[in-house]
Amino acid sequence: MEKRMLIKKTIEEFSAVLASDAPAPGGGSVAALSGALGADLIVMVCALSIGKEGLEDYRDQLSASATRARSLSGSLLQRVDLDTRAFNGVMAAFRLPKATDDEKKARSEAIQKGYQEAIQSPLGIARECVETLQLAESLLGRSNTNALSDLGVSAQQAYAGLEGAIMNVNINLPSIKDAGFIVETKAETASLLAAGKAAANAVNAYVAGKLG
Repeated sequence: MEKRMLIKKTIEEFSAVLASDAPAPGGGSVAALSGALGADLIVMVCALSIGKEGLEDYRDQLSASATRARSLSGSLLQRVDLDTRAFNGVMAAFRLPKATDDEKKARSEAIQKGYQEAIQSPLGIARECVETLQLAESLLGRSNTNALSDLGVSAQQAYAGLEGAIMNVNINLPSIKDAGFIVETKAETASLLAAGKAAANAVNAYVAGKLG
């Protein structure tokens, strides 16, 4: 991985690294970035709504939503790099020596640990994308109508991040040997996807209905 944090790169630099033949950053980092952008749009929508005539009753909610969305964005941006590091941990485990039985056992355990950590990374992204989607839904009818398309794009970005994160969970699950871990993870991803889809559909339906 590049020595400089991915989130410290310019958009052009990040794009170039992403388009290279390096296996990371990849879809997980992009999912995190997508979720962060969705959260950023919520902050913007709240900023454009606070103090707006007719929205005085929602000032506290808008302020709280902006604060939470800003926190989610910061966390998701950190996950852009964390996801790449988690994947690199798996690759490092595969490079461990395997000449003796003890080395083979240690290597196998390290690989399993690496895969589980690689799964925890996109799971974290998925959880925060769902929260971002639910924040967007909570602002329907309570935010500046001139920023309605921005709220819609926020949900689109967060849902893309959610689905992308879950894809990154699912691609690593077959490498896990712990059956209990697999069952638990599949149950959580199903729950996250259902919650995220419900919020995304609500936002999309509302925005489409208002914009025609």
